[in-house]
Amino acid sequence: MAIALGMDAFSVGLGMGLIRIKLRQIFHIGVTIGLFHMMMPLLGIILGRLMTQKLGQVATYTGGSLLLILGIQMIYASFRKNETPLITPSGLGLILFSLSVSLDSFSVGLSLGIYGTDIVSTIFMFGFVSMVLTWCGLFIGKRVKNWLGTYSEGIGGCILLAFGVKLLFL
Repeated sequence: MAIALGMDAFSVGLGMGLIRIKLRQIFHIGVTIGLFHMMMPLLGIILGRLMTQKLGQVATYTGGSLLLILGIQMIYASFRKNETPLITPSGLGLILFSLSVSLDSFSVGLSLGIYGTDIVSTIFMFGFVSMVLTWCGLFIGKRVKNWLGTYSEGIGGCILLAFGVKLLFL
């Protein structure tokens, strides 16, 4: 389950890796996403023990909307020349990015909370796997960026946009 949840982080990391990112940022992005993949299912487990599964759809729609916004912003930024992007993978942009890829783990946490699970091992496994998969996606995206040149940011935005559409409509 941790790998399945982390694959979204990998895919979105692949798209984000196509913009100009330093190694230090890659480290921080991976750790932050890992932490969010720990906090969100924990919150989901706690709420899942208290509430129904209806919050799972809200989390999915919120995550999809955030990915759509990030994707559109990256596509828009790819057409602008020599301007800084509106949302970058640092500060508030990193929080939005991490939140968008970890909201699906909130939904899983709701289910796990309803059915009962070993909280500590589940949370640490989700965080570790998503952190490593995010790093892999970012590193691969960074390598591919050199091959794609100026189109890389637009392609990364399309990847994020596609995942947002997938969450919202599929």
